[in-house]
Amino acid sequence: MTLDDCYELGSVVKPHGLKGFVVAAFDVDNLDDYRKLKSVLVELPTAPGKLTDYAVEKLQPQSDARALLKFKGIDRIEDAEPLRNAKLWRPLTELPNLAEDQFYFHDVVGYLVVDEQLGELGTVETFYELPQQDVLSMRYKGVEVLIPVVDELVKQADQAARKLFVNLPEGLLDVYLTPASRERDEPDEFVEP
Repeated sequence: MTLDDCYELGSVVKPHGLKGFVVAAFDVDNLDDYRKLKSVLVELPTAPGKLTDYAVEKLQPQSDARALLKFKGIDRIEDAEPLRNAKLWRPLTELPNLAEDQFYFHDVVGYLVVDEQLGELGTVETFYELPQQDVLSMRYKGVEVLIPVVDELVKQADQAARKLFVNLPEGLLDVYLTPASRERDEPDEFVEP
């Protein structure tokens, strides 16, 4: 199995205690959906791109996004330390089902972006998960445009038509297409008074 066949579940933050537990940060909507997790694919920081299957002995949620995780065979802090900063992956085939109006980011890459007012704009190229919020990237008139992924702007995905419907705020595209005001206000040459 390769990374292309998987989705990132989260990562190991650090070892916890002396008996092989680790603190794991999960990038999921509902950590309770993963309480009965049997195994995860682990990508160690020392072996990027290589996935190793680890059996999960115990998963104990600590918050909405963090849990104590115990792997079978990892019974001492010395065994857990190499897992620090490891990424945790699951097969794409095991993604939880979503509500009808929801979508996974990877599902809509390549979809045509259609605005309620302006019509067809461009194609979804990728998504960036930023600390403030997630944004989607599309190419419009040769320029990368970033659209915040919020319910007010991104309305729905039509899987059959491969279209993503949006309602962009007035002027958003202009921000990307218009040169910065400081560039327009600067003189071409320096003229001494």
